This record gives sequence, structure tokens and C-alpha cells, in this order.
Amino acid sequence: MQTDTYYKDTTIKQNDITASICLDYFNERLRVDDYRGNVQSMVKAVQSLAEQHNFSKAIVKARAEHLPELLSSGFLPEAWFSGFFNGSDCVAMCKYYSNERKRSDYWVEEDNIMDQILSTPQTKQETVLPESYSIRLALREDCTRLAGLYSKVFEVYPTPMNDSRYIEKTMENGTVYYLVEHEGEVVSAASADINQTYHNAELTDCATLPEHRKYGLMKILIDQLEQELKSRHIYCAYSIARSLSFGMNAVFSQRGYHYQGRLIKNCLIFDKYEDMNLWVKDLSSR
Repeated sequence: MQTDTYYKDTTIKQNDITASICLDYFNERLRVDDYRGNVQSMVKAVQSLAEQHNFSKAIVKARAEHLPELLSSGFLPEAWFSGFFNGSDCVAMCKYYSNERKRSDYWVEEDNIMDQILSTPQTKQETVLPESYSIRLALREDCTRLAGLYSKVFEVYPTPMNDSRYIEKTMENGTVYYLVEHEGEVVSAASADINQTYHNAELTDCATLPEHRKYGLMKILIDQLEQELKSRHIYCAYSIARSLSFGMNAVFSQRGYHYQGRLIKNCLIFDKYEDMNLWVKDLSSR
């Protein structure tokens, strides 16, 4: 497993700044996941790394109080993560290094999809797992079958989910997977990538084989993951869904998530860079 062909986590330590940064080679971007110290020094370090690796996008997971400084440095807000930092908000501040990366090709179409979803009354209907289907927490011995599912669903994906060793590594690092089985086959799965420092979780890696999508399996998986997170006292849940996917955005809207921004050409998925919608939910709300 060569994850460093996809990304590499690194730390910048200078006299006035410390920052945890993901160098995302596959998606030609870098992401500042955490920082403390002088914001302008962090911005200079980001600029240097972007030039060094020929990245076309930089993302800073910023504290709200740092928006003025980042705005003055050319960063723009794209999404708002309510409750991300142990209850305090996070803003995805982005800067682009090419016109092509900055330009959304489907923005109006994506707006139309969101207009349809947000104008539909949200009546949460209970989805029942059909007979002959079962759901459970995934174990290490399921990694090979999970990799098989992801390789069937996604021809191109931002992380190497078709590699069982990568999935096993994410499990060791605290990611929780739930899966649905039918006649001995894994037909649907999703995960919660838990941040133990700031007590939030990203619901991600949502995949269902096409012939099983009519049963609403993803809604059931999301409910199970939410219950798992609450049992671990994680209350900030979010997900980043393809803006062109009516189905996945509708699922999160129906499950009580709030749309809180769109990340332009955020990652490579399927056959191109795609815009991604942010959905956030406070699991402590009744």
C-alpha cells in the first residue's frame, strides 16, 4: 500500500507557527487541518508548499476569528462547519492557483439540484431493512470485501478505498465502518472518520451496489453510524457529498443535516474534479 502516492501528512514548526498539513498529491491540493500561532506565517508556508508541489488549491480549516486575516491574504470562505472544534465553528477558507481549478463547470446545475432538495418538505420516514439483508459493524476481516465493494462502485476515488490494507489502516486509526450484507455479499457500506482531538466525525465512503439502491440502505447506515458516534460522545457529524448527486444530497437533507457550503473542484471522483456540498448535523439536538 503506497498511500504516499495519494497524500502525505506533515507538520510545519517554526518560531511563530505550528501547523498540521496534508499534502494531497492525488487531488493536487494541500489542506491545513490544524494550526496555532501566527496566521500570516502559516499563509506564507502554505504558499511555499503549493508552489513547491504545483498544487492548484489550498484549504485552511480556520477558526472564525481568523477570517479577516485570511481574507486579506486572498483566501475565500466556501463552507462552514458548525461545532467542528469541540463545539466552536470551523470555516473552510480556500485559495486557488489556477483559473481552471477556481472555475466551477456545473454551478447552476448544482444550484438547481439544491433548490429541488431544499424546497421539498423534510418528513423523516423510517426505513426498514428488507428481509434477507443484515447490518453490522465492520471488522478487520471484512477489509477485503469492503475493498471489493468500493472498487465496483468507484472507478476513481480520492483515497485508495480499493486497497484492503488501506481500509485496515484507517480502522486502526479509529475510522468506524458499518456494512450491509445480502446473501453473503457486502452490498453497501459507509464510515465515520473520527477526529479524537476535536470530537467531530466525517461520514464518508458511502457506497451501494446499483442493484441494491432502491432499498434506502444508506439511510439505515447513516442512522447506525450516528448512534455509534453518540455512544462515543461525538456530536458534530458532517459529510461532503458530490454536488451533482441528487440522491446523496437528498439522503443527508432527509436525515436532518444542514447544507453549509460548496467546495469548488474539491477532489477527483469518477471522471473529473467535482464540486462537493457540505452537510452538518448536531447530534446532540433533539
